[in-house]
Amino acid sequence: MSKNKISPVRIAVIGGSGLYDIPGIEKVKNVRIKTPFGDPSDAIAIGHLAGVRCAFLPRHGRGHRFLPTEVPARANIYALKSLGVERILGVGAVGSLKEELAPRHFVVPDQVFDRTKFRTSTFFGDGIVAHVGVDQPFCGPLAAEVARAGDDVGVTVHRGGTYVCIEGPSFSTKAESQVNRGHGFSVVGMTLVPEYKLAREAEICYATISLVTDYDVWKEGDEVSVEKVVATMHANVDKVKQLILRLLPRLTGPRSCGCGSALRQAVFTDPKAMKRSTRKKLDLLLRC
Repeated sequence: MSKNKISPVRIAVIGGSGLYDIPGIEKVKNVRIKTPFGDPSDAIAIGHLAGVRCAFLPRHGRGHRFLPTEVPARANIYALKSLGVERILGVGAVGSLKEELAPRHFVVPDQVFDRTKFRTSTFFGDGIVAHVGVDQPFCGPLAAEVARAGDDVGVTVHRGGTYVCIEGPSFSTKAESQVNRGHGFSVVGMTLVPEYKLAREAEICYATISLVTDYDVWKEGDEVSVEKVVATMHANVDKVKQLILRLLPRLTGPRSCGCGSALRQAVFTDPKAMKRSTRKKLDLLLRC
């Protein structure tokens, strides 16, 4: 289906491990969008949930086909931007690095530390230079609404903290986990980078809800295992689906943040000096 035949969608959810669909979406159309950065992780489901028109994209693809490093993040964000998306909620499973962040708790972090090694974290390059500010990596108003929706569905929500993103796909060693704890990081995951950076470059509001499944490997006698992660993940996913139902109706108004103008002072390259093919590829973002 051509994106030209689709009326704009303003809100999107990117689902992480275990969240491959959202029951209850009505009038669903599955849309496949080609982008200059390849194909997104899967078809994007567009429909109505809680009376709100929204889009849903499973980050790892339906059936969980992509490793964290293999997720086509640029194609995912570009495709959502092409649909008119202005706000994205990213959902992901994480390990806890603090005693008080227990399995089945939710965390809405406000900072990120990037330990990835092999991922492309920008749309730019190849003749166009941009330096986008990410000192505050998440949209504050959106993150606040996410946390409030979590409170409403009865989960324990922790506001703030640092998400450290590792390359994966293996879990941390004990030494790595202890170093991450020593730095004061809150949770460890594998998928937040580069998603939040690309959303900022695309001038899309972005916040994440981190679903705690385990205590990583630092806590003696309670080490991470696939079986434990999967069992807790299913319980978390049921709650996050309820959270999304509460959240969407609160996101229909105009934006009150600065995310929509993130590129205004970020592009360094003179338009006359831009490589023509790259400028064409990035026209959706640049609009110059």
